[in-house]
Amino acid sequence: MLALVQRVSEAHVVVDGQTLGRIGHGLLVLLCAERGDSTTEGERLLAKLLKLRIFSDLEGKMNRSVQDVGGGLLIVSQFTLAADTAGGNRPSFTNAAAPDEGRRLYDEFVHRARQLHPEVQTGEFAAAMQVHLVNDGPVTIPLRIAPPKP
Repeated sequence: MLALVQRVSEAHVVVDGQTLGRIGHGLLVLLCAERGDSTTEGERLLAKLLKLRIFSDLEGKMNRSVQDVGGGLLIVSQFTLAADTAGGNRPSFTNAAAPDEGRRLYDEFVHRARQLHPEVQTGEFAAAMQVHLVNDGPVTIPLRIAPPKP
């Protein structure tokens, strides 16, 4: 499972002119399930995400997590994170989970996040979305939790 995590001052997602999810200070999480991923990878990624120390402490060092600072999470599905550009100029998305499986894993990730964190907002799976954000720092961190090798 892949995530691109951005520390934000604010973020919101719009679908068909309507704002679906909005947070202030927190993390925008662009999330992608890959082929072979399971709930286990989602659980591991969420645990890492909630403890990721990318917020400043009183000394200005990145030493606090989203939970430590009481920040929000805006979780947006983005299968294009699985893009493979090695073969040319047109990306291949064959590494992304099939749509039904991607939706299931995304929904499970969001459900579990809501159990563990007080403020969780989302976009809409498979919708054309406009994501608005003010990247704070800027701080952008890629995360990847791969399934075990056979």
